[in-house]
Amino acid sequence: MLAVVAIDDSFIVVDKPSGLLSVPGRGPDKQDCLSARVQREFPDALIVHRLDMETSGLMVLGRGIEAQRALGRAFEQRRVGKRYEAVVDGLLADDSGTVDLPLICDWPNRPRQMVSHELGKPSTTHYQVISRDEQTARTRVSLTPVTGRSHQLRVHMAALGHPIVGDSLYAATPPAPGERLLLHAAELSFPHPRTGEAVTVRSAVPF
Repeated sequence: MLAVVAIDDSFIVVDKPSGLLSVPGRGPDKQDCLSARVQREFPDALIVHRLDMETSGLMVLGRGIEAQRALGRAFEQRRVGKRYEAVVDGLLADDSGTVDLPLICDWPNRPRQMVSHELGKPSTTHYQVISRDEQTARTRVSLTPVTGRSHQLRVHMAALGHPIVGDSLYAATPPAPGERLLLHAAELSFPHPRTGEAVTVRSAVPF
């Protein structure tokens, strides 16, 4: 069932579940995805950005090519605000901070990304501790990416020594069977593709 969070004649915001592709992958077994599900109900909806398959949360699609282009420009010009919530392994020492580490695809091990000071593209993430759980030795954090590199939040938190719980690529130990990646796109703000007015949408964190 499609979880529509906000909609008008220019855009639609949906809540993507963990485990669902944003767009079709290669092969007949990877055709079920968020964009296909949305387009079955709203044929004019066009993809603007993506979330990792394992990540849940808010995605905006443009309704029609002009709306898609306007939203695409907003992303390119960093006029879109994104806030994620995650649970990471370990107890973060600082209540807030910034990770500024350049990222590039680790080609022999793709889709993994890696930090490369020589070849990586600039990548910045701000983090804020929400709470610490001494019993489980885990920390709940709010993550605000400045850039939008592939796997950015996952690599940056792992680089801090605090990988996101359930991360099959960057955690030191593989997730338990059935354990999802604890990363959720909880808030999205963007200029309305037609009027330019600010739109802010929020989604409850499911973990």
